[in-house]
Amino acid sequence: MPPFPFRSQDALLRRGSFWESRRIARLLREETTSGALLLVAAFLALLWSNSRWGDGYQRLHDFAFGPTSLGLRLSASDWCADALLAVFFFVAGLELKREFVAGDLSDPRRAALPVCAVLGGMSTPALLYTLANWGSAGRGWAIPTATDIAFALAVLAVINTHLPSALRTFLLALAVVDDLVSIVIIVVVFSRSLNWAALGVAALAVLLFRALLRRGARQWWLLVPVAVVAWAATHASGVHATAAGVALAFMVPVNKDEQGECLAESLQHRLHPLSALVAVPLFAFFAAGVRIGGLRGVEAAFADRVTLGVILGLVVGKCAGVFGATWSLARFTRAELDPSLRWLDVFGVALLAGVGFTVPLLMGGLVFGEGSEQEGHVKIGVLVGAMAAALLAGVVLRLRNRAYRLLEEEEAENALG
Repeated sequence: MPPFPFRSQDALLRRGSFWESRRIARLLREETTSGALLLVAAFLALLWSNSRWGDGYQRLHDFAFGPTSLGLRLSASDWCADALLAVFFFVAGLELKREFVAGDLSDPRRAALPVCAVLGGMSTPALLYTLANWGSAGRGWAIPTATDIAFALAVLAVINTHLPSALRTFLLALAVVDDLVSIVIIVVVFSRSLNWAALGVAALAVLLFRALLRRGARQWWLLVPVAVVAWAATHASGVHATAAGVALAFMVPVNKDEQGECLAESLQHRLHPLSALVAVPLFAFFAAGVRIGGLRGVEAAFADRVTLGVILGLVVGKCAGVFGATWSLARFTRAELDPSLRWLDVFGVALLAGVGFTVPLLMGGLVFGEGSEQEGHVKIGVLVGAMAAALLAGVVLRLRNRAYRLLEEEEAENALG
């Protein structure tokens, strides 16, 4: 058996199974709606925070509520970052487990491509950011490493490109694995001093959640309180609370039961609207509201190497890493690109991978602290970098839109046949 899971006769980015393609197409339509709301929420936050009523936005951002006795009196911004994003990562965790256990990526040869692309697409931006900030704020290397699938798909909707299903599947798989690695980075790098007692309670709650599911428990009034305890204990432990979402998701079975139902699919279907239409837009609203301060503020931001490092990482690093890793994999394994695609298509998707938003903004706050000057510069860098990557990707992908439309028609004919 060859040491690498690819064989030379395998085609990179070949079409997946019909049913998997249909499921992913439905999921991506929902993500596109989320991306549109994310863009609107971010625009409103920028507009409000830089208007004459900007103090009102800041008061809403800092408004604190919750039980003080439990250590959960958090600002509205923190509730979005710690609680609502836990729902987002729970849904992402369900998709990740489903893809690698029961989806097309359960085949190691198909999983190798997005995994390699993620490794390249995260290490290269981190390296470029570190080089740009050598000797100063190098600890922000993780900020430009993540892709935002909702934002990326909103860009596709705006430019009206008929991206082939193989490239959409690749983009989704890339973003899903990206989310997992981002959570690992958040847990390992950004966790505070650990409260082992609270961490033990969180672990017990996760195990209880798993035991209830294995015994066939499906009542929300039984499962939700256990999940809330797991989240609250994780928050108190010093580990970022969003890690609880992924841990709980990994406990959900993805195989169909005796009645032919898949619990992971059912939970994902029910919770995805909450994640995509509420959690992500609200987080964007509270995270993107940075006071630019006019021309002087823009000059100060671009004089800071943090801003330049973030932009360089998102626009150049993500593209170079994803495209370079994909090309290197083809070169190393002698696998041919699917005949219906060109390397220009891969380059366009690699540019689109630089559309990072949700996780980079989250990491910016974790690295430099909420409300700090450098965190504001991170927000400007993320906004500029994501929009630049989106514009460049739009130009490249529009060049091939006519070919994509023909491929879409061919795929529809094959499905009907």
